[in-house]
Amino acid sequence: MRFTVRDCSSIPNVPGSCKETFNLYYYETDFVIATKGTTFWMEAPYLKVDTIAADESFSQVDFGGRLMKVNTEVRSFGPLSKNGFYLAFQDYGACMSLLSVRVFYKKCPSIVQNFAIFPETMTGAESTSLVIARGMCIANSEEVDVPIKLYCNGDGEWMVPIGSCTCKAGFEPDNANVCRACPPGTFKSNQGAGLCLQCPLNSRSTAEAAGICVCRNGYYRGDMDQPDAPCTSVPSGPRNVISIVNETSVILEWHPPRETGGRDDVVYNIVCKKCRADRRSCSHCDDNVEFVPRQLGLTETHVFISNLWAHTVYTFEIQAVNGVSNKSPYPAQHVSIDITTNQAAPSMVPIMHQVSSTMKSITLSWPQPEQPNGIILDYELRFYEKDQTEFNSSMVKSLTNTARVDGLKPGTMYVMQVRARTVAGFGKYSGKMCFQTLTDDDYKSELREQLPLIAGSAAAGVVFIVSLVAISIVCRRKRAYTKDAVYSDKLQHYSTGRDLTNCHSPIGCPTHFSGSPGMKIYIDPFTYEDPNEAVREFAKEIDVSSVKIEEVIGAGEFGEVYKGRLKLPGKREIYVAIKTLKAGYSEKQRRDFLSEASIMGQFDHPNIIRLEGVVTKSRPVMIVTEFMENGALDSFLRQNDGQFTVIQLVGMMRGIAAGMKYLAEMNYVHRDLAARNILVNSNLVCKVSDFGLSRYLQDDTSDPTYTSSLGGKIPVRWTAPEAIAYRKFTSASDVWSYGIVMWEVMSFGERPYWDMSNQDVINAIEQDYRLPAPMDCPAALHQLMLDCWQKDRNARPRFSDIVNTLDKMIRNPTSLKAVATITAVPSQPLLDRSVPDFTTFTSVEDWLCAIKMTQYRDNFLSSGFTSLQLVSQMTSEDLLRIGVTLAGHQRKILSNIQSMRAQMSQSPLLWHD
Repeated sequence: MRFTVRDCSSIPNVPGSCKETFNLYYYETDFVIATKGTTFWMEAPYLKVDTIAADESFSQVDFGGRLMKVNTEVRSFGPLSKNGFYLAFQDYGACMSLLSVRVFYKKCPSIVQNFAIFPETMTGAESTSLVIARGMCIANSEEVDVPIKLYCNGDGEWMVPIGSCTCKAGFEPDNANVCRACPPGTFKSNQGAGLCLQCPLNSRSTAEAAGICVCRNGYYRGDMDQPDAPCTSVPSGPRNVISIVNETSVILEWHPPRETGGRDDVVYNIVCKKCRADRRSCSHCDDNVEFVPRQLGLTETHVFISNLWAHTVYTFEIQAVNGVSNKSPYPAQHVSIDITTNQAAPSMVPIMHQVSSTMKSITLSWPQPEQPNGIILDYELRFYEKDQTEFNSSMVKSLTNTARVDGLKPGTMYVMQVRARTVAGFGKYSGKMCFQTLTDDDYKSELREQLPLIAGSAAAGVVFIVSLVAISIVCRRKRAYTKDAVYSDKLQHYSTGRDLTNCHSPIGCPTHFSGSPGMKIYIDPFTYEDPNEAVREFAKEIDVSSVKIEEVIGAGEFGEVYKGRLKLPGKREIYVAIKTLKAGYSEKQRRDFLSEASIMGQFDHPNIIRLEGVVTKSRPVMIVTEFMENGALDSFLRQNDGQFTVIQLVGMMRGIAAGMKYLAEMNYVHRDLAARNILVNSNLVCKVSDFGLSRYLQDDTSDPTYTSSLGGKIPVRWTAPEAIAYRKFTSASDVWSYGIVMWEVMSFGERPYWDMSNQDVINAIEQDYRLPAPMDCPAALHQLMLDCWQKDRNARPRFSDIVNTLDKMIRNPTSLKAVATITAVPSQPLLDRSVPDFTTFTSVEDWLCAIKMTQYRDNFLSSGFTSLQLVSQMTSEDLLRIGVTLAGHQRKILSNIQSMRAQMSQSPLLWHD
């Protein structure tokens, strides 16, 4: 409504009781209810819109041919839902001169934009209102990624387009409002803004709106070919095959086919067959035949084949194939060649075993070579002391696959190798293996162990000769692998040691290792004279065209947070989270907003949220990070209360600790470590985020989580006492916060210290109170929390210690079986909220609400458990019978029932039905 009021002082002959102020009321109704003579104006329940008062800016206007000093005001009200409304103007105890009243509404007109039709849309009641209008794609077009939306502002103007439609495959845009079908002989394979193209070579389209041109007979497209690629055919066979036979190996060479089928991806396959001497039957070659560089998918026109049998006929078939050979109904074109291998030396002896050893001898045995290639005539054993070279070696011959080497030094390590000989000569030596003779002490010890046996045998008149068996030692030192317990479900496990051989992660070892040379140290972006320089150094600039905004997922301090997609050149499209800086920002707000990107950009760890880049050269300014599907850890745990096993929860805590260990090694102090600032992805990997606590130190937020202390804002429930009292933030204070995060995880997102005030929390901590163990929390985990909450910050564990402790728990799950005890009647009622006071409940429903199990209310009541007395007698079988099937929920309810029984036994009169 627009009101025009005349200036009282400009009206001649008007008493001083004239005013330019009045009250505006309205009343909605579906019927005409006001008539002359009724008292409706005085009795109806009018709603006040506002007191309309003229400001000081009166202006001269021509009003009906007369110049007047007037003032114009505009007011909005609504929303309105009935057929009509009455207006009431109430003077302010004096006359008023209301020249005109204009009642109007605004709307955004119907529009076609981004190939979508948006209907006529009414504006909101306020000038700042934004009304969402859903668009409908025009004919032959489809949505791109997200629902199509436009926002209608309070002035009836369209703004903030989100999403768009584009022409379907087979249709091209015409004048930006029509999608026209591609004519015959053309096609358009993808949805989008592209135009129809002529059919590629050897293909055709016979109808309108073709999304692809089909290949002509005898031509095909490969599985990886794009729809706009020409159709191609299969290659002809290889030419001019040459073979070079060398004992039991052969080299094959050939020329490429004359016809490649119009493709450049021709490769070759080798089919090997072993035949009888008369060539009447053939079978596929043994698996031990080797092809260098490979048997299938050869890009070169030659191959080396070894490990064939001697004096054997082979047939080799060389196939030429390309990307469409699997589409053709005919076999691949090929060329064949027959060869006969020559006499050859035997293959290598695979391994040796120690039979026995003394101070001066070692007895060995070994298996026959896999391919003797004839009759083995004898074996040759070569040996030398380990600290010498093979030039100082000695030889021993043996007609069998066993040999005894004599004349050795006591307690000495020897390197030994063996090879076989046929009429074609010696084969290759086996691999080097080390065997050690006994020392004098070893020999005496072995002899002492055998004395009882020898004595007993002598008494019977028989002496048994006992061979002393030693253990062979392999020269090539094998890496020792420990068998860690496998992480259950999808939990991550990142190694933190420097020895890569001890990495057992199912998803690979990290690239960063503690203590490695060149370790990066965190640089505070606020130390830069020009903060924009820090952004340029640590954050990659992203072209805004690579970012697609999809939907609002939250609101940050500086603006909206969106889910979207990022498609960088040469990389696959990924989901991302997009923080935006709202319009009208100051330079300081822009600097503070981008400082978080300057911090994040310095980190590279699988448990730290990854910065993809920033958009600073267009509006709005954006920070783009990886997208975490399950959101914040605290809300995720509350939504999945009781759904995870203890080992899963420990795995989550281990990931957080690994990320904090990395930050501590970079000399970065987080200051705001809490479950709300931990993000969880679809694989349950937890990542530390929110590196912007510095903004809270300006005392400019109303968030009750952060309480003023010495001029700044501090998250009291998560902060160490020295940080609250003296602003002493260190990695040790982050360890205190980590202990609180552990408690949040084990309680499935419960608020630390429950409904206590921040000041009560501070006082309780000063009196050495600490949070009790959550329900079903293992004692070892609660002890680790208490270690993190040591008053002396130097006594708290480091994050590296925490990671090691959690790793030991994961490798030894039995250490998590002992559950921390919960006192039935708490000695510290102010803090021990994990066990409710059951005497305060009047119904089963109240009790279920207190332990956050109200979803089972109907299960209890419909099954006859209508009183707490009856509930206290329930067993696990009763819970299963009434439908409580989740193990975590069963444990939680049974634990509370046990505590209920304990309280009943102490105060039986209070529980009388």
